[in-house]
Amino acid sequence: MFGLLVLVPLIPLVGALLLTAMSSHHPPRKAVAAIGVGSVALSAVIALLITVKFVMSPPPGDVYIQAIWSWIRVADLSVHVAFQLDALSLIWMLIITFVGALIHLYSSEFMADENDWNYARFFSYMNFFVGMMLILVLADNMALLYLGWEGVGLCSYLLIGFWYQDHKNDRAARKAFIVTRIGDTAFLLGIFLLFDNLGTLHIQTLMARATEQWPTGSSLAVLAAVLLLGGAVGKSAQLPLQIWLPDAMAGPTPVSALIHAATMVTAGVYLILRAHVLFLLAPSVMLIIAIVGTLTLVLAGFSGITQWDIKRVLAYSTISQIGYMFLALGVGAWSAAVFHFMVHAFFKALLFLGAGVIIIRLEHEHDMFKMGGLRKELPLTFWTFLLGANALAALPLISAGFYSKDAIIWDAWSSALGGPWLWGAALLGAFLTGIYTFRMVFLTFFGPPQPLVLKHAPIPRPGMRMGIPLVILAVLSVIAGLLGLPEWMGGFQPLADFLHQVVPKVERVSTSMNEGGMGIVSAAIALCGLALAFLMIMRWRGALSRLVRVPVAALLHRIWFVGWGFDWLDNKLIIKPFLWLTRADKNDVVDLAPRLTGRVHMGASSLLQATQTGRLGWYAFALAAGVVLVLTGVIVL
Repeated sequence: MFGLLVLVPLIPLVGALLLTAMSSHHPPRKAVAAIGVGSVALSAVIALLITVKFVMSPPPGDVYIQAIWSWIRVADLSVHVAFQLDALSLIWMLIITFVGALIHLYSSEFMADENDWNYARFFSYMNFFVGMMLILVLADNMALLYLGWEGVGLCSYLLIGFWYQDHKNDRAARKAFIVTRIGDTAFLLGIFLLFDNLGTLHIQTLMARATEQWPTGSSLAVLAAVLLLGGAVGKSAQLPLQIWLPDAMAGPTPVSALIHAATMVTAGVYLILRAHVLFLLAPSVMLIIAIVGTLTLVLAGFSGITQWDIKRVLAYSTISQIGYMFLALGVGAWSAAVFHFMVHAFFKALLFLGAGVIIIRLEHEHDMFKMGGLRKELPLTFWTFLLGANALAALPLISAGFYSKDAIIWDAWSSALGGPWLWGAALLGAFLTGIYTFRMVFLTFFGPPQPLVLKHAPIPRPGMRMGIPLVILAVLSVIAGLLGLPEWMGGFQPLADFLHQVVPKVERVSTSMNEGGMGIVSAAIALCGLALAFLMIMRWRGALSRLVRVPVAALLHRIWFVGWGFDWLDNKLIIKPFLWLTRADKNDVVDLAPRLTGRVHMGASSLLQATQTGRLGWYAFALAAGVVLVLTGVIVL
């Protein structure tokens, strides 16, 4: 069964190739949907069978390596196309394929209004995206991992700018591509540093040699960890490179669901987990990870409560929830980060797909203030969206998000690498999450129907292909929490036990508060956020409208709305200095050689052009003269 592992990434990639070849010939939509959806669904089935086999009959050492072929062989460097299956890569593989298959099924109806060429093009990009993400998480060496890393970056560009005819979509795609290149450059430098000092790109060997050769806190370990963190920050949209993600909403809604839930933004989390041995050798970098995650989750939370675009609210919520995962990684709560990744994949995909139903039924309207009263018009969407919102806000007991987020908050307090400031910021983030989540719910589904809704009543309801993924993801957003019950609820944690084959347990210190008390505090915080959102939207909306016109409140609202001005800051500190350097450097001495070569070639071209007169007599004379010169040279020499 393990021998089928290569088929998991291969089938979506073959599907992408077939759809690309078909796209120029106006293929039947049923054939496109069959290949696009079927390839990822088949990959998910194979992944599930492999998972069952892995759990029931683990391979020796709980790791399976499948070498496909020798890719690079230069001097001492030998790199194979090889896949590594262990507890960590298996969970990522299962989530990517399963959630990806549901999003593809949903997309087959969502994109039905597109022409035949766009329909095939969309599914070819989506299949390629899933295939490259699977290569990333299954790679057993840094070179192959980086191939998948750049592959998902390319796919994000293609999918965010899918409707490239609109300039703002093209601009958003280029922004995502360029901003993430900053982190990718750091990651690549980190790979070079690791290979130069440790002599291999094989991940397991790298980690073993790093432990043997670098003492804890060594400068090389810290530098390598910082460079890898740079790559993770860029891909996972953490401070200060989070600016690309809100604008990535320009792509079709299923793209947003795929990027945010199961693929690109979780790549950074996976990278840190895969290289956790290296990060444990750099405690200062672990602290940086925790601080970056904490600041990100709080700042994104404030931005989320000011947005009017339903997809941008979800975008800032993704930035914030990935921040929670980074906080968990920074305090050494590795299994808690994976737990929240899994739960987040379910509820975030659900929320984006639910938002997509609303948007497409209201003729692509995104403004929540133009919605209202939709719970009666779209009952299935309302109830499933509400379950996803409960999980995002971590409402106690009735949502999976409560268990995964509560685990992170507890670890931020009780871990040897945690502390009260990290814990307090995590609770503040939970409060903000409750506010922006239920602000979105109340604006969209409650209150009197707005003129836009009344205009479209009765609103067409989603078909089976859009409804089934909503129901499945809603169920998972409730029951997935059962895989990580805290100690005060029985301590049933099969996911964490499974992951401890790969990552160590969190190192705890004695605290003045137990885990049950902490759970009550975090539950109360989430409920307070819900209550405040209810009062803001259902009771105090007029008063709030007047409040935001007060100069200080208006300023704060503007700062939060524009994402704390990071776009402006990056423009001043990075973009403009870089453009100035390119202008100053365009006439340096290095350019003399290629410019001189170009001029020589242009001069030679001009001389040859002068011989083309169009006069047959001149051509005959030149031919005869050439023959005479050649014969003379032969006789003389």
